[in-house]
Amino acid sequence: MTVSHDLPVRIAPSLLACDFSRIADEVRRVEEGGADWLHLDVMDGHFVPNISFGPPVVEAIHRVATIPLDVHIMIDRPLEYAEAFAKAGSDILTFHIEAKDDAGPTIEKIRGLGMKVGITINPGTAVDDIAPFLTEVDMVLVMSVWPGFGGQSFMPEVLDKIRQLRDVHGFARDIEIDGGIAPETIAQAAAAGANVFVAGTAIYGAPDVAVRISELRAEASAAYARS
Repeated sequence: MTVSHDLPVRIAPSLLACDFSRIADEVRRVEEGGADWLHLDVMDGHFVPNISFGPPVVEAIHRVATIPLDVHIMIDRPLEYAEAFAKAGSDILTFHIEAKDDAGPTIEKIRGLGMKVGITINPGTAVDDIAPFLTEVDMVLVMSVWPGFGGQSFMPEVLDKIRQLRDVHGFARDIEIDGGIAPETIAQAAAAGANVFVAGTAIYGAPDVAVRISELRAEASAAYARS
């Protein structure tokens, strides 16, 4: 694998799995438990068949968070809404190559608003579709489930996409994986070359989130170091 092992392992709890009636407490719980980023899944009911939340909730989370907000927008028109998410306090804004807006102008807009830029591919999308943009983004998010709903099973076949990014395209920045990440799957993803791991149910459904975050980090770090 060509990726530098200087890239840190990052654990990003997905707030989609938290108790939204206590969202400030849920943010604090994973921050105190050792989370590196907070992963916020935005869904518009068009790009994916589900609706979650938008900029007002991101802004509310921003007011109580002390670690970066990793905002994953599963929406048709990322270009149109990028400014709203910047104003809401997003640190990283990750959009889908499959969205209706062209990727080039979307990347330029997000960068111009002062956020880091991520680009996402669904399980059925080829790495070649994002290859022209790899030098322009800070992170690639590889979906290991179909986006829209939490709690789905991990799709190991997408790990080849991560290997292609690292070994064929030489992508040496952050690669994030989202979907079915748990203690029994995270090592496979790390060995393939991922270094940022989104986990929702596996963290918020655990008896002790700090223990679970530590467990995930240890599994990923060991596999990443061996790869």
